[in-house]
Amino acid sequence: MAIVFVAIVLILLLTHFAPELQRLRHFSWLRSWQDQSAGQSSAELGLLITIGLPVLVCLAVQLALRGYAFGLPSFLFAVVVLFYCLGPRDLERDVEAVDKAPDIDRRTEAAQALKPEEMSAALSFRAEPLVEAAFTAGLRRVFGVVFWFAVLGPVGAVLYRLTLLLAYTPAYAQALPAAQQSLADKFARLLDWLPAHLIALALAIASDFDAVLKTWREYHAAHGKGYMYLDSGFLGAIARASVDADVEAGDGHAVDTTDPLVELDDAMTLIRRVLIVWLAVLAVIVIAGVFG
Repeated sequence: MAIVFVAIVLILLLTHFAPELQRLRHFSWLRSWQDQSAGQSSAELGLLITIGLPVLVCLAVQLALRGYAFGLPSFLFAVVVLFYCLGPRDLERDVEAVDKAPDIDRRTEAAQALKPEEMSAALSFRAEPLVEAAFTAGLRRVFGVVFWFAVLGPVGAVLYRLTLLLAYTPAYAQALPAAQQSLADKFARLLDWLPAHLIALALAIASDFDAVLKTWREYHAAHGKGYMYLDSGFLGAIARASVDADVEAGDGHAVDTTDPLVELDDAMTLIRRVLIVWLAVLAVIVIAGVFG
């Protein structure tokens, strides 16, 4: 776990201070692999081959490197895989581009970098959709990858990234048969479910606990699908409630919670706080393992 923690911190710092390296994150090989693995007799088998074989290759390397040279090869492999699977775009830079845009048209244009990839319509430059898009991007670009990397190592990061590409990115999703698209979507929602809840829990700690709990209950009551239903839509509702509560409490008096830039900037602030909470929990686990 110590190696995992160090790798996560190192890559988060590298991604922040060297954003130009994001150009190295490309999955052009996946489209070719899809063509080669197409035509299987069942949707389950086709998707299993498309995702499973690259994951198995990663797992084989991960296991083969274990125990050599004081763990240095394993660490380097973990760092490379984690870097490759994050993003691909840097969320802070995308939010910064919206802030720096000189007018509403260019702000709206810059905000499109935040919208979920499966969203065909343009992202509206309003507070609520911007906050939801920022947290969805945080989940898919950072938190989901970090969570599965912490749980399964490099193979978890690869599994998560490939699944989300096939489920949400049009270039890959549209190449899948309809049955495989449906399966990929369900699997992506399964992989997102737990990290989304952990983001919500961290928001309760880093923001307004009552607002988070109240909104979480109201969301599930309104949708009537149960707390275990594979739906991460609650995260957007909780994010909006947390940001509104944070903005209103910011200066000791009520602030306009409909201002898109104010809400988006506060959303980014809360995402940073959630990341700090996650890293603090990982650090405690590492310390407990060392001295336990």
